[in-house]
Amino acid sequence: MKLVLLLLLLLSPCLLCRRADALLTRGDTNSTGNYFGSLNVSVDADLSAVIRRVDRRFLSVTIDASLASEEKFVELLRSPKIRTLAKALSPAFLRFGGTRQDFMVFTPQRYHQDSGVTADQSCDRVELPLWLEDKLKKEWTQQQLVLMREDQEKKYKRVKFTENTVDLLNSFTNCSGMDLIFGLNALLRTAENTWNSSNARSLLQYCESRRYRMSWELGNEPNSYEKKAGIRVDGDQLGRDFKHLRDLMSESKIYHDAGLYGPDVGQPRDHRADILTGFLQTGAEAIDACTWHHYYVSGRDASLDDFLDPDVLDTLTLKTKEVLKKVKLVSPGKKVWLGETSSAFGGGAAGLSDTFIAGFMWLDKLGLGARLGLDVVMRQVFIGSGFYHLVDDNLDPLPDYWLSVLYKRLVGPDVLKIAAFCDFGCSKRVRLYLHCTNTKSYRSGAVTLISMNLSKKLARISVPALVSSNTVDAFVLQSDQPGEAGLNSRSVKLNGQVLKMVDDKTLPDLKGSRLPPAEHLQLPAYSLAFFVLADAQAAACR
Repeated sequence: MKLVLLLLLLLSPCLLCRRADALLTRGDTNSTGNYFGSLNVSVDADLSAVIRRVDRRFLSVTIDASLASEEKFVELLRSPKIRTLAKALSPAFLRFGGTRQDFMVFTPQRYHQDSGVTADQSCDRVELPLWLEDKLKKEWTQQQLVLMREDQEKKYKRVKFTENTVDLLNSFTNCSGMDLIFGLNALLRTAENTWNSSNARSLLQYCESRRYRMSWELGNEPNSYEKKAGIRVDGDQLGRDFKHLRDLMSESKIYHDAGLYGPDVGQPRDHRADILTGFLQTGAEAIDACTWHHYYVSGRDASLDDFLDPDVLDTLTLKTKEVLKKVKLVSPGKKVWLGETSSAFGGGAAGLSDTFIAGFMWLDKLGLGARLGLDVVMRQVFIGSGFYHLVDDNLDPLPDYWLSVLYKRLVGPDVLKIAAFCDFGCSKRVRLYLHCTNTKSYRSGAVTLISMNLSKKLARISVPALVSSNTVDAFVLQSDQPGEAGLNSRSVKLNGQVLKMVDDKTLPDLKGSRLPPAEHLQLPAYSLAFFVLADAQAAACR
């Protein structure tokens, strides 16, 4: 029996941790200065200067226009639960758009009934009755099958929407503390293949009459217009269409200085790159930020290994640098956004994009995107069809939702320089980023170490400049199930406790675990973490 206990002590790193319920703690080296089977990472951090500063709404979200495929489903935005979940992600942009925005036509009702959801309306007065919420959720599950079939066949029906959709979107964003960006239909064309703005003019006039504060986009992934609608629009013409929209907005008392973003082109490749270049030459002055879309893999054939492959994650660097270079060449200083992004295109990968493992792609994209110079990253989708949503069909939060909330609370907009050095076998599976901490949660001078361990081994992170004299709050996310089997779970633990809503209007306390001073941070296998060094006194963060 004594021999068994001795072997357990030698082989199990978690038994050497300061807390029995977590591998998340800091630890001291043993006599050999190493742990058996662990990955050892040394970190060099520069706390003297900010290398990037992103928008305070850096992590933003989308609602796919498919939700309005039948207007009744937009009523789900009146759900108290969905509004509670959205409010925890503010401040953020909320983009309403996607493939079906280019098939949507504003069809105002002649005798518009006030929906009771004006911008200054009490948010509590527009709550969706529970019986109606349950009915709509069941019907939405069936509607998604129809939408998936349309996507597979690339045959899209024209969708009519009324004032009610616009009212509900504005109520939702106002009550959630988000800023609405509405995507207009760019496939309404004239005989000369220029944009027909008459429908957009009608929509802007209605929104102005209601005094809705919102921003705008025009079209979604113009590189695919020919495939999905048989219409080809080159970049030069697209830029002229945006200038037309900007002129239309300038006629409005409310929207003359509102945001306009585009062209929402797919990630650069062949025709897509040509569209972006042509667009920038004629339309760069019309937009406030250049938007493009990025996905790592196809949802049809993505594998679990793809989601943990550092080389797959690193493809974001190449594409981002390519876009930044194009924009800088034509319009120096123009902000660049990821206007739509997630793990896998084509609606996501079932059993992957909506489970714990998706968090590695999502958190790495946030860390890497900020470091590279992207100003905003919009997650596809908060709610909508597909498998890459933050909230499921029952309006319950999925693992990436909780990860996003923690990011919002703990990570500030100022990016710091950090370099990681790994021992043999570490490769790029331990990924680290450093930001000033969100000053709404901690005092100025604090820093947040964003950490990911894509390996099945424990990682020990040595941060001597930060850790030895500081108390650390650890927020470590792991699957609710152990080992590789847990990577496909739709539940997540924070510091050992499974996260779920207390009730429809209350989130759980997302508390960190206070760690005593030590030389190392310990990151469990297959985990995501935020380590907040509250006493770092970083000069760059004061």
